[in-house]
Amino acid sequence: MTLSIRLDPDTDQRLEALARETGRTKTYYVREAITRFLEDEEDYRLALARLEKPAARVSLAEAKARLGLDD
Repeated sequence: MTLSIRLDPDTDQRLEALARETGRTKTYYVREAITRFLEDEEDYRLALARLEKPAARVSLAEAKARLGLDD
């Protein structure tokens, strides 16, 4: 899929400099930035959902016992 975006001149210059310095494309860095943002946003929303509807909690000792990891 192709996506067009408009960047302000300063951001475009910074991105261009980074791409030139590293030998990667601007597209690579834009794709990476979007992927990282989506992962962070998904984690944040999951955390919020868990706070709104918390699950039962167990102690570390109980978790170890349930998993058969007792010392």
